[in-house]
Amino acid sequence: QVQLVESGGGLVQAGGSLRLSCALSGRTFSRYVMGWFRQAPGQEREFVSAIRRDGASSYYTDSVKGRFTISRDNAKSTVYLQMNSLKPEDTAVYYCAAASGGSAQAMGLMIGIDYWGQGTQVTVSS
Repeated sequence: QVQLVESGGGLVQAGGSLRLSCALSGRTFSRYVMGWFRQAPGQEREFVSAIRRDGASSYYTDSVKGRFTISRDNAKSTVYLQMNSLKPEDTAVYYCAAASGGSAQAMGLMIGIDYWGQGTQVTVSS
């Protein structure tokens, strides 16, 4: 059974930090491009960041560049999203995603995603 399990969400004040984690089980983690998306109330799900299978390259949506950092530990089958300088507009449910085909850049278009996590709430207060 394939599972993507996220953790690390919560409530934080503006300017604070959180680190999200997402563990994949049931599949070989290193074969997957991994990424993070978010969905705010009344909004469509949007791409946040993605990382190559080997972790050598990563991609970000413009609104989080310089504040968020994606990383992965293939030995632990886990992808992370370090979020710094959080803003109220970062408030959303954050989902991790895994794609066996395609590139990290393609994940930004939501192409070829095989699995989604259940989501973790991030709330940033002003």
